[in-house]
Amino acid sequence: MDVSAMHMSDGLINAPTSAVFFVIAALGLAVALPRARRELDERTAPLAGLVAAFVFALQMINFPVLPGVSGHVLGGALAAILVGPATAALCLTVVLVVQALLFADGGLTALGTNVTNMALLGVAAGYGTAVALRPLLRRSSGVAVLGVISFVAAVVATVVAAAGFLVEYAVGGTAGSIGTIAPFLLGVHVLIGMGEGVITAVTVMAVARARPDLVYLLRPLRQGDRSPV
Repeated sequence: MDVSAMHMSDGLINAPTSAVFFVIAALGLAVALPRARRELDERTAPLAGLVAAFVFALQMINFPVLPGVSGHVLGGALAAILVGPATAALCLTVVLVVQALLFADGGLTALGTNVTNMALLGVAAGYGTAVALRPLLRRSSGVAVLGVISFVAAVVATVVAAAGFLVEYAVGGTAGSIGTIAPFLLGVHVLIGMGEGVITAVTVMAVARARPDLVYLLRPLRQGDRSPV
């Protein structure tokens, strides 16, 4: 079995299920678009473009997880922590569309499910986890705690994206039994999530050291003049 971190191909999910999740993805992006305008300003707008390019580059690099299994960074938690969840959802969607159209990485009929899993569920789970852990930054100084938060957020985001796939496959899968693939898929994505967590933590800490004012997750702390970095 060849697994490449949640990029679903054409035919893996039946047409009615694909259509439903295409609508879900479109609705989610419609909600994200006006919120992204509020997240961005003149300073952070260029960062969103850089984040999208960075995630695109990372997703093109596969790393071995198990024999016959490769993974790549999803980037949802990383993007959400740096530029905000709504902007991150749009960034991830752009990446997924370009990959599907130009590199055949993920099928066009599966675009709705891929966007739902990685750009919506992954981003929401990763950012929600980071926000839940953000009070730790009020009690500790330095970027190390931010790195730990970023690591945990990335692991959660990856596992939730995998769980989203399993739900979709349970509804309309065409290639085998959900009971057979579920334990394997979740186990693999825990490992992928740990690799992604390291990359996310290192990247977020580097940005926080250089320009903490550009890290979206830290905005409430800065507004209260209690930023730890």
